Amino acid sequence: MPNKIDFTRVEKVLRLNLEEEDTVNRILKQLREEEEEQEEKKPRVKRQFVIMISDPEEELPQKDLVGWVLQIPEEDSPATTEERLFKASYDFNASPRGRKLPVMSIGEACENVTAKFLKEYNVMVKTKTPVHVQVTRNELPADEGGAEFVIEKE
Repeated sequence: MPNKIDFTRVEKVLRLNLEEEDTVNRILKQLREEEEEQEEKKPRVKRQFVIMISDPEEELPQKDLVGWVLQIPEEDSPATTEERLFKASYDFNASPRGRKLPVMSIGEACENVTAKFLKEYNVMVKTKTPVHVQVTRNELPADEGGAEFVIEKE
């Protein structure tokens, strides 16, 4: 957010540099209107990450699951992601900081292993804290009435 400047200071500077009173008053009026518009704007909505997993056979458990969002190069196999995170964690634990506070789980690794170690194995942690995993059958209902709840449109 930009720094706030007191209107009395702005007015003082304008009056010192501009001789026309009408111009100074017009500029101050425009500045006040701009400030009012800025105050009226809605605050930005905070958003969260959700991992949606396709489960058309309904084999996954229907309970709360959490996970982390990671990123690897497109041409690499997703099966290598866990191993990459393990290796980065081992390197982190061998470092001076890691010897003081070693990571012992995937969650700790995602939160504490720095990008320096992750970059070495081409893995990026997109969410340091776990996010909710939503299981879906990967099908849309036949009509809008098939949804269990209604989401209001903005």
